[in-house]
Amino acid sequence: MAHVTGDWNPLGQVFYRKQEIYTLGWRDIDLDKFVVAAAPYGGPVALIRDETKLVRVQGSIRPVIYIYTSSGREISSIRWNSGHVIHLGWSCSEELLCVQEDGSVLVYDIFGQFKRTFSMGTEAKEMKVRDCRIFNSHQGTGLAVMTSSYRIFMVNNVDEPRIRRMADVPGLDAPPSSWVVISQDRQSRVLLARENDLYLLDHGGQYSRQLAPVSQQVEAYTEMAVSFNNKYLALFTNTGLLWIGSSDLERAYCEFDTKCPQRPKQLAWCGTGAIVGYWENILLMVGPGKDYVKYNVDSTVHLVPELDGLRILSNYSHEFLHKVPSVVECVFKIGSIEPGAMLYEASREFQNGSPKADEYIRMIQDRLTVAVDQCIQAAGCEHEPTTQRMLLRAASFGKCFLSDMNPEPFVRMCRTLRVLNSVRDFTIGIPLSCAQLEQLSMPVLIDRLVLRRQYPLAIRVCQYLKMPEAEGVSRILAHWACYKVQQTHVDDELIARSINEKLRDTPGISYSEIAAKAAECGRTELAIRLLEYEPKSAEQVPLLMKMGRDQLALAKAVDSGDTDLVYTVVMHLKEKLTLGDFLMTIRNLPTAQSLYLQYCKEQNREMLQDLYYQEDNFQESANCRVMDSYNETRMDERLRNLQQAQEAYTKARNEFAAKVTEEQVRLLKYQMRLEEELKRPYLDLSLHDTISQLTTEGNHKLAEQLRKEFKVPDKRFWWLKIQALAEGSDWAELDRFAKSKKSPIGYEPFIDVCLKHQNR
Repeated sequence: MAHVTGDWNPLGQVFYRKQEIYTLGWRDIDLDKFVVAAAPYGGPVALIRDETKLVRVQGSIRPVIYIYTSSGREISSIRWNSGHVIHLGWSCSEELLCVQEDGSVLVYDIFGQFKRTFSMGTEAKEMKVRDCRIFNSHQGTGLAVMTSSYRIFMVNNVDEPRIRRMADVPGLDAPPSSWVVISQDRQSRVLLARENDLYLLDHGGQYSRQLAPVSQQVEAYTEMAVSFNNKYLALFTNTGLLWIGSSDLERAYCEFDTKCPQRPKQLAWCGTGAIVGYWENILLMVGPGKDYVKYNVDSTVHLVPELDGLRILSNYSHEFLHKVPSVVECVFKIGSIEPGAMLYEASREFQNGSPKADEYIRMIQDRLTVAVDQCIQAAGCEHEPTTQRMLLRAASFGKCFLSDMNPEPFVRMCRTLRVLNSVRDFTIGIPLSCAQLEQLSMPVLIDRLVLRRQYPLAIRVCQYLKMPEAEGVSRILAHWACYKVQQTHVDDELIARSINEKLRDTPGISYSEIAAKAAECGRTELAIRLLEYEPKSAEQVPLLMKMGRDQLALAKAVDSGDTDLVYTVVMHLKEKLTLGDFLMTIRNLPTAQSLYLQYCKEQNREMLQDLYYQEDNFQESANCRVMDSYNETRMDERLRNLQQAQEAYTKARNEFAAKVTEEQVRLLKYQMRLEEELKRPYLDLSLHDTISQLTTEGNHKLAEQLRKEFKVPDKRFWWLKIQALAEGSDWAELDRFAKSKKSPIGYEPFIDVCLKHQNR
């Protein structure tokens, strides 16, 4: 066990260890000459030359921002051609935030591609930014800037920036001695020190003076640091006193005299159990019980606070300083008699073929379940795969003596460690701990692999963890395809084929999304090729219209058989094209044309007439006029429509329809005249009903006149008059009519109507 505990350092009742996780791959980098920004959770590192330490040379040299993995492999670089950079930092989604002196914030991805920009407001632009803090808020990644007028402006979420001005500190006419952002209880506030006065500022314009429970006289708080979880605070004074307490300043845990009044280059929390100060060549770690550990460093370092420790970047190595977990202490602490330690020893003795293994097992027979759990948990806390294997082997050995042991925790830990070891690899460079992964979650880790374009590893992780395809492999392949279409140096046909070969029928993949990305990159032909693989027409058509391929969109919509989709394209074309071009376009597709005609019948009758006229379709034009005539309330408009219909029927050589329409016009005119004379309704009655009504009312001369006018056949007229007279009970007129001349229909109908109406 000596090799495991060799780097442990006691700090009060607990131990801390500093483990080297990488020998850095960057060359000739002296961190002393750079401004360093490292993302938490094993994220990337950004470097830019520190302009305060540059040697002046002739001409102008543009600065370069270098982006590396945590293992020191270069990912990308950005040749800076914008304003003066005040501060670099990372968002929680691993986007690089570059804060300029004029208050502009430029956002880049880890490959140095510009994504967006926003400003911190007019005052920041006019007064210039002199200092900046990037912090984690309840909404995401927050940003606070201090202007040269010593006012602080804050956004709680850089993805949706809403600028809030913090309260002004009275009488602040010089730079504050130190300040920090504390994000707690869904609210972000600024703790600012003006010499020995502390002020808590919020965005409601309120400030409150704070008193830290410090036992000694303080002239100025020169440095402060808040813990990763925002619960603890460390204050460093100009006398060298280090105060550690709660972030609300209610509780003091300890005061430690560093005997060094010089302000530390960096003050950062190591998890939540200790604070680390960095001075030239020295790291001083202080615990809440006034215990301390001193580390000597031989080069400039940069401290990166983490959830469970502190990452230390130097010119050559990347180390992780953290508290030794209690479960690891139980197993490996020298002289430990915990069940886990005994099981570990038993496993080692068993591998060496020693009978002592049996003695150790007998000693912990009744606590074997605890021993197995301790070994499993300890394996998760170890960074070295060899130590992990030894602990898991011990756990597996212990399980052999338990019949009712649940194998799930063991299997889950094996899977987790396999994933962690693969992403910790030097080529990937994400040195996550088990606790960090638990906080980050597996889907977010997969997203980060996708963000780094580590598609094969991301897919293998998903397959290994048996994640649903829609959440795992399909989503990653879609990201890969979207990246593939951005490769402008590769031929369109080659890219389309390789994407199709890779994706095939993978469930949950939308080719339209990939095509949209290709169109966004200006590769229209590639987008069209990709859309050929999209099985859903409803996904194809909108994108084709967006790209201006309207005729192809219309053809696809027609082929789909979806009338709603066809209407969508047709109406889009109608708005976009001139009437002539529009009609020429739909004429070539009968389905589209007939659907448009149907639309016009219901919505736009004038357009329908124009269409029939252009097509020389006189028959349908006439039918349309007849239909329209009966929707008119004014009689002159109705007659005009019918007369136009008659002309159209004549042109269509439909003599019967033309004749019928002409007679209808004559009948309407006759009915209008009757209404004027008799003051009774006759309009819209048929010829039969008109004659019948006139007869019933006793207007026999007018009925006779109408018969002659419209050449009603004798037989039909006699039948009609007999029934009308009987219905009107005009038996005298019926008698006269029977005797007027010989009946063309005989006399049986006279007898029938008399019997029908009970007149024997």
